[in-house]
Formats: sequence, C-alpha cells, structure tokens
Amino acid sequence: MIGKSALVVLSGGQDSTTCLYWAKRNFERVAALSFRYGQKHVAEVDLAHDIAREANVEWECMDLPFIADLAKDCSLTDTSLEIEEEKPADSLPSTFVPGRNLFFLSIAAIYACQKGIFDLVTGVSQTDFSGYPDCRDSFIKSLNVTINLATDRQFRIHTPLMWIDKAQTWKMADELGVMDIVRYRTLTCYNGITGDGCGHCPSCKLRQKGLEQYEQQRKRIAQGTGQED
Repeated sequence: MIGKSALVVLSGGQDSTTCLYWAKRNFERVAALSFRYGQKHVAEVDLAHDIAREANVEWECMDLPFIADLAKDCSLTDTSLEIEEEKPADSLPSTFVPGRNLFFLSIAAIYACQKGIFDLVTGVSQTDFSGYPDCRDSFIKSLNVTINLATDRQFRIHTPLMWIDKAQTWKMADELGVMDIVRYRTLTCYNGITGDGCGHCPSCKLRQKGLEQYEQQRKRIAQGTGQED
C-alpha cells in the first residue's frame, strides 16, 4: 500500500480507468472525480460513473463549462470541427484542450482536501502524450509544487503511466484483472465510439497499436519464444 486514501481523476477512458484500478490496489480507500467540460462525447462521463460504481468507488462529477468556452478551435469541444486523422508535425493537435489538466488537478486537489485526501491519481503519460504539453512530467511536478503552496498542504500527484507506453498500459490492465473492462467499456476514441473505437483517429491508432504489441508479447511468452519487455 502507498497510502490510505486517493482521489482518481476519472475520464472514462483507457488510461484513467487503468489508474482507477491501480489506485484500488495501492490505497485502502479510493474516490473518483469526473468532469463535464463541454466535451463532444459526454457519454464518457456516464461510462466513468458505471466503472466507478462497479469498482465500488465513491464517484462525483463536476461541471466546468468554461473550459470549452476557452478552448477555441478545439475539435473535442467544437462540434463544427472534424477530428484530424493525423497529428500535425509542427503544431499542437486540434484535440488539445488548453488548461484541461491544469484545471482538473487543481480542482481535484481542493475537492480532495475537503475529504481529507492528499493523494491524487491521473492517467497522463509523457511516453504516449500525443503532443499535449500538460501531460508532461515537468508540468505535473510543477503543478504539484504549486498546489502545495496554494493550499499549504502536502499533496502527492501519482502518475502510474508517465513512463510507460500503450503496450505496457495494456499489460498493467491485464495484471490488474480488468483487461476486458478497459478494452470494451471505456471511451478513448476521438469520434466517441466506445471500446475499440473508430479505428482511424489518432487516439484509436495509438490504442490499437499498443494492444497489438502487448498481445504479440503475450503470445511469445506463452510459446516460450521470448521474454517480457
């Protein structure tokens, strides 16, 4: 056990759901917080609720509509914009929501403090960060310091996926015994399709590539022809 209590920022996607079950393994008590922020695919919030309920985790959702108001030209919040199938080489992807993790984690810390919780868990990853600057380790560490200074408390932000790729994230879900939940009941697709998704948006491609790599690793190990990466 890492600690007594933790709050997971739960989107209903692959990464945060894996982190929810990671937290259940590492903390005695786990709560989850989701957000409606004007995202196109608000169905992810309903999935987060169902996942938390099945995991026997206290869950709450907060409305932050101002995030969408600030996220101009973001294809995850503007219904008039189509999802890019390829990430642009020299600019932020159109799916980047400015300030999202900054707001989420700051509000999560204040919410957690009221519950006597000082461990926060988020599913960001610098290995597979899709070009989002607020998924980097340097940002999380900086925000952790800022939150502690702002609240005069000692929060710890845990990032179980920070240095692992999608294949290793699938491996973690499998080891936690929630492979099917993560694969079939989470929403990671930028086009809003649950489970394996649309198959052609950047998020689906990354997720599918990782799944294929992990399944190949499992097959090699089962056949005794290779070692785990």
